[in-house]
Amino acid sequence: MSERKIYPRNQLAEILQVSKAEGKVVVTTNGCFDVLHVGHLRYLQAARTLGDLLVVGVNSDASVRALKGENRPLVSAAERAEMLAGLACVDYVTIFSELNPIALLSQLKPNIHVKGGDYTIDQLPERKVVEANDGKIVLGLNVPGKSTTDIIQIICERYGVKNG
Repeated sequence: MSERKIYPRNQLAEILQVSKAEGKVVVTTNGCFDVLHVGHLRYLQAARTLGDLLVVGVNSDASVRALKGENRPLVSAAERAEMLAGLACVDYVTIFSELNPIALLSQLKPNIHVKGGDYTIDQLPERKVVEANDGKIVLGLNVPGKSTTDIIQIICERYGVKNG
């Protein structure tokens, strides 16, 4: 069932155009989502309450490596997308290869784009494209102390492995 939620960007843009024409509010977010955890779940559940459809853009393996380092991702993009698509709060998932979601959001044209509280509005390169398409940015839905980096650090400490 989850594979019916995963679409290439072009096809998803068409689906969302129809949904928006029907008056539905489209919410997007994006990220690596490497090692899915409760912080991700709570963040996505909160994002979903802001509209009718939640679309998650997942960084490709190459973009995760560029952003997080050679040891990442731990889980492939296809598997990360499948895990996200399996969540009840997520309506659609797409994988994107760029280092930021500007091109993706330019095509999807969300009503609302959500990012965690570890960002400020001025740090978001996607802000201009979202606002240019009459969308708005919502910040601050992150769950403190719940991150993939924290999980990796705990694993390294417990198993006596040097991280990095």
